[in-house]
Amino acid sequence: MVSDHERQRARYVGGTEGAPPVPPPGGYRGARRQQPIDLTPPVDPQLPTEEKKTSTTALGWIALVAAILFTLILFGTLVVGGTDLLYGVTMITLQLVVLGVIVAALFTPGGRRLGVIALVLTVLFNVPTVGALSALRTSASGNYEGVKTAEQRHAEAYPGIKGTSPQEALTQQSMEEVRAEADSLFTDIRERLTADFGFTWVQVGDEDVRPERNGYGGESMLSEYTSAAWATEQPVQGYARKLDVMAAIDEVVASHGLWNLYSFNDPTNSGIDPSMIAKLYGSDDPRTQTTWEYYTENYPDPLRFYANIYDLSNDADGGFRSSREAQSARTGEPIEGLQLVVIAGKVLSEDDRAEFEERLQDYPGFE
Repeated sequence: MVSDHERQRARYVGGTEGAPPVPPPGGYRGARRQQPIDLTPPVDPQLPTEEKKTSTTALGWIALVAAILFTLILFGTLVVGGTDLLYGVTMITLQLVVLGVIVAALFTPGGRRLGVIALVLTVLFNVPTVGALSALRTSASGNYEGVKTAEQRHAEAYPGIKGTSPQEALTQQSMEEVRAEADSLFTDIRERLTADFGFTWVQVGDEDVRPERNGYGGESMLSEYTSAAWATEQPVQGYARKLDVMAAIDEVVASHGLWNLYSFNDPTNSGIDPSMIAKLYGSDDPRTQTTWEYYTENYPDPLRFYANIYDLSNDADGGFRSSREAQSARTGEPIEGLQLVVIAGKVLSEDDRAEFEERLQDYPGFE
């Protein structure tokens, strides 16, 4: 018969196959429990966590604000056209300082996100990028004030024209004298041709006065004068009749002290290549041309006189008629007939003469 002690022993050792016996309930008498090991790392004796987070976040905000302010400075300089300022030492130095602050923010945990935003802003808007935009804007508008030296700006205000002696403008006919001479010339030609050929006339457009460029990037005080044109209300057709009309005009211009008329459209005396004459006037033969162009001047004075005849009877394919109709729609001129016009370049108004001479004193040696 198995005793209670043996049954209890078998309970502990049964099925263990050599393993140490399980301790009795409650453990062995006198045994001490082992205390668990504390693996918590020691507290960092440096700045408190909240204080460190605040300082690193502040650095990120500084970087972002610096990037925004620098971008505003760039665009402000762009608006005023200061292209030279954008590429100056000061602007490049500011760019480097801002970049340095951004890099510092990127290496701080609390400021990294704001530093990335500031970096993106700086990549998009920086000195080279905004400088290129400023250069394109300057080129498109023609405003180069920001990239010119003081000497260039001074030359830009030159009242004369580069390569032309200012004395020419002072000694030749003024714009008012050219206008008066043109009116007198037109009146005499109209009267002569009305008497000889029965023409009636219509004025085409108004006179036009445009400032001449001075060759230094600015406008001079001299102008190009274009008179209003006069046109016949009747066609001028037939080779012989055209010659008679031009001969009558030639006599009138000679009486006004101008040189004899010169024909651009006639290959025998113009010296222009016949193929070019055909392209300009419809044919290299004056007998079949759609356009005649005669010219004279009163050199050394600036008046230049043009007499043109447009003849639709020589239009073989209708192309010349189409171009004349388009021109008539723009200006109101007759589509064919004779037209007279005067052009004078580099003329000075009498009202500007005193100022012109005064301003020339600041430009000794300029021509």
